[in-house]
Amino acid sequence: MKKMKLKIRYLNGNRLYYAFLAGGNAVIHDQSYLNRINVFPVPDGDTGTNLASTFRAIAEGAEAKRSIKETLKSIANAALYGAQGNSGLIFAQFLHGMSKEVGHHEWMLTTKAFGESVKRAAQHAYAAIVHPVEGTMITVIREWAEAVYQKASHTADFEELFAESLFTARQSLRETPLKLAVLAKANVVDAGAKGFVDFLEGILQFIKNGKLLRVQKTELDWIPPDEVKAPSKDKSLHNRFCSEALLVGTNLEIEGIRNIVQRYGDSAVVAGSEERVRIHVHTNTPDGLFFELKDRGTIAQIKVDDMKKQYEAVWSPKSKIAILTDSSCDLPRPIMDDRQIHFIPLNIVFGAQQFLDKMTILPDRFYDLLRTSKDHPKSAVPALKAFQNTMSFLSSHYESVIAITVSEGLSGTYGTFLKVAQSLTGRKISVIDSKSISAGLGLLVDRASELALAGHPHEEIVGQLESWVPKGRLFVDVLTLKYFIRGGRVSAVKGLAAQILNIKPVVSIGADGKAYNAAKTFSRKRMMAKVLELVRGVAEKDKLWGYAIVHAQNPARARAYEEALTGMLGFGPRYIMEVSPVIGVHSGIGAAAVALLSE
Repeated sequence: MKKMKLKIRYLNGNRLYYAFLAGGNAVIHDQSYLNRINVFPVPDGDTGTNLASTFRAIAEGAEAKRSIKETLKSIANAALYGAQGNSGLIFAQFLHGMSKEVGHHEWMLTTKAFGESVKRAAQHAYAAIVHPVEGTMITVIREWAEAVYQKASHTADFEELFAESLFTARQSLRETPLKLAVLAKANVVDAGAKGFVDFLEGILQFIKNGKLLRVQKTELDWIPPDEVKAPSKDKSLHNRFCSEALLVGTNLEIEGIRNIVQRYGDSAVVAGSEERVRIHVHTNTPDGLFFELKDRGTIAQIKVDDMKKQYEAVWSPKSKIAILTDSSCDLPRPIMDDRQIHFIPLNIVFGAQQFLDKMTILPDRFYDLLRTSKDHPKSAVPALKAFQNTMSFLSSHYESVIAITVSEGLSGTYGTFLKVAQSLTGRKISVIDSKSISAGLGLLVDRASELALAGHPHEEIVGQLESWVPKGRLFVDVLTLKYFIRGGRVSAVKGLAAQILNIKPVVSIGADGKAYNAAKTFSRKRMMAKVLELVRGVAEKDKLWGYAIVHAQNPARARAYEEALTGMLGFGPRYIMEVSPVIGVHSGIGAAAVALLSE
């Protein structure tokens, strides 16, 4: 006799928690496909990665409670804390709405109560989007929630409720290309909406089987990834940077934050509560945006993605190998853009406020803060997730990745790169310690990217890099030791002694990748002469491949070096540029440096 299946008449905190894990698991397993069909709001190929990251944050941060309300609050907080991308933040706000709308249903949810809460939660999600666009994830959420609300009055069984409402969600997903022309042109459904349907599929399978199963390929995956038509970047990428942040505090003014965010670009979403607000916007000026936001709350998390680079990685890569570095690499943006060189921004912290080097803080504002802030800035390695997201994305779209990092002797960045590379099993990723920084790192990246563009194989480039690293030199002409002392790189006692004796050291990087005093002088004029003398010594010993000059708000000093070195060596520098703010944290204002790379 066939065993009768029991109806699931209510959800408690435990059931709800595991249902959400099952739904998230389905999205994580589908992330590559979601990335491939991602063409709206911009075709940057990261919707799957962002949604997967959001659901991983739920899995890591949420807890199952006896109380439905407390469980939902835990899930919503974890989602808001870890939300990534437009779709991730919309989904997080939907969860936040559910946590507020469960009302007096403390210990269990019936189908009717669930229907009422998801219908109202959809309205919360809409309210977070500055300019909602139909034919996207928000449409499918709304139409599914309405179906749940309607069907809940006819069934007390959650399996039946999810099965019937899922039919509506699937139909809504199929219709997204009819509502949004860019989807029809690319021959895809909306990626965020597809992720939400994956989530529902995972929950239904969990209800049926009681296990966290991977969602099987459905009829909705009818578009093979190779048949997705490349969308135009000209129309969709008029704002280059996808900018996100979490602001924390008390009595945060959500409407004021919203007004700031929407002034800076499009695809704006502002979600959360008076204690925790997450923002998302596409903008060309993330530095201006975050400079304003710093006065609205403590910026606890920041993420800025270069959507131009992401688009090129997905749709028009110039090489089979991704060249990746960190923001301490001083190489002009036009070169990095032309060569499609990717970088991970390091963190700069002024007191409680956090900035992303070269992204949310540029040199002029950085030095203004350096002069006026009572807090001396500190540099810091980004969270592991930043490395994981970037390296996972690149290794999904390139055959391999070569990461060239700041010296291990100066930063923990190399170790984090290496740890993440080793965790991404099955991916071809090499991590090279440059044993240098700033323009010293820049020349290595410059040279490696030339080989990658010329089509040289991965192993050859890695071998060449390993041979080039000991052939690099960097000589830093420091105006004052004040910033080295503040940052702890020079002890206060040694710094005071140097100031009393008017010692002006030339700082260099040794074979171990650590800074040392290459020479001592007693005047700025003599310091420049000493740097030129050191450069001449290298050039007489080895043929130079090239050199570069960098400075910290001291273009006159850089021009003086250019004139002297061009006369001495017979050729000019590969480039001259201002150092990144993260370098300025330690060099301070007025420093200049010459980097060399021998053949």
